Amino acid sequence: MATTTGQIQIPPTGTYTLDPARSTVAFTTRHMFGTGTVKGTFAVASGEVAIAEPTTGSSVYAEIHAGSFDSGSKMRDRDVHSKKFLHVEKYPVITFRTDRVRQQTDGTWTLLGTLTARGVGAPVELAVTSATTAGDTLSITASGTVDRYAHGITGYKGMAARRLTIEISASATRVTQPSNQTPTAARA
Repeated sequence: MATTTGQIQIPPTGTYTLDPARSTVAFTTRHMFGTGTVKGTFAVASGEVAIAEPTTGSSVYAEIHAGSFDSGSKMRDRDVHSKKFLHVEKYPVITFRTDRVRQQTDGTWTLLGTLTARGVGAPVELAVTSATTAGDTLSITASGTVDRYAHGITGYKGMAARRLTIEISASATRVTQPSNQTPTAARA
């Protein structure tokens, strides 16, 4: 049974598989020495969410296609796919894995984890902004800030901002009932 804490509906325990067709990572950043805004998306490849009891024992693992970076500018996208930024030929996948889940005093939740891009892992915090369930479907949104320098992506200083604001919208379907195991991918 789902319970509600603050603005977040705690889903029933179990393992949920992310639905790539209904999940996306959107980003906003600045360019041209902060004078312009760049928006775009990444496609979610796969992932699992394991809801535990207590909820602070829950975990998330997700994979994003690095080559799916799309800002609407073919030239910019080509640059970001290249060795200058993501180097998608060598590092085709970006991953996120929770290290822990923390409940805030206002009832909201934060996913503390490691984002690995271009083969370099760095800590990131994602604030869960909504979570709802309908039957076996979990819908979740979260947001955070990614420091590209923390991943060794330092090209075009000044021309491309250091930080990206990300908004995650994900849908997942429960595939197992309650268990004490972490997602298969997270145990790797």
